[in-house]
Amino acid sequence: MKFSDRFKRGLVAIGLLALLMPSTALAYQYTVVPGDSLNSISEKVGISVDQIKSANGLSSDILDPGYVLSIPSDKTSVVAPSSPAKPTGTSYTVKAGDSLYAIAQKFGISLASLMQANGLSNSLIHPGYQLSIPGANTRSNTPLAATVSRSAQRPVISYTDQDLDLLARLVTAEAGGEPLEAQIGVAAVVINRVQSSIFPNTIRDVIYAPNQFSPVRNNWINKPATSNAIKAAQAALQGSDPTNGALYFFDRSATNSFLLSLPVSANYGKMVYAMAK
Repeated sequence: MKFSDRFKRGLVAIGLLALLMPSTALAYQYTVVPGDSLNSISEKVGISVDQIKSANGLSSDILDPGYVLSIPSDKTSVVAPSSPAKPTGTSYTVKAGDSLYAIAQKFGISLASLMQANGLSNSLIHPGYQLSIPGANTRSNTPLAATVSRSAQRPVISYTDQDLDLLARLVTAEAGGEPLEAQIGVAAVVINRVQSSIFPNTIRDVIYAPNQFSPVRNNWINKPATSNAIKAAQAALQGSDPTNGALYFFDRSATNSFLLSLPVSANYGKMVYAMAK
């Protein structure tokens, strides 16, 4: 046998050996979503938990939503991996100084739709968190029972996402633990004031008017809005008003003589809604 033939056969043997050896190359990346665990991800991708932990240097089984895992390939596995779950749209990694509202503005989407896409219950985020960015220029269409019709056409007043965020933060601070009707009622009072001739004509000016809302004075207005408060604010902006046109609200512990003298129009939970005299 010629040396050149032996050399060629040697190369072929090396190539076959390489194909038979298990590979540790990374196949793709997987972004952890709420409800995921290492076991459930292992079942999805057909790779063992130990392999996933080894490929990502993990010492714990705890995973946070938004964490990006490197999934190794496993050519020796007899289990065919299913298609990995992939985030839709674009992803964005939160940086120091970011706010959820600013990120929503950057991508031209509503705050509510960004929260919904990432399973967030409030707008608090931390640097390093990876957000899934849904399709641009869309508003959340999560149904709100018995309050907003899917055929609702236009809001009762014009507003921006910043107005929605501010209104939802007021709702959170004033009625965060109350029934949904009470939360919608708080937002409706603000909108009713915008439409009234005796109050300012923008959401921001109504909320920041002097001596009107205690969360402005104690800075609770700066706390992130809950998802329910955002839904309540959206419902009120689309015309839902369980207060029957109230311009004032207070809770049952109020002692203010002026508020207590007003004609009551509705009650929900601990909240009382009243008309002007």
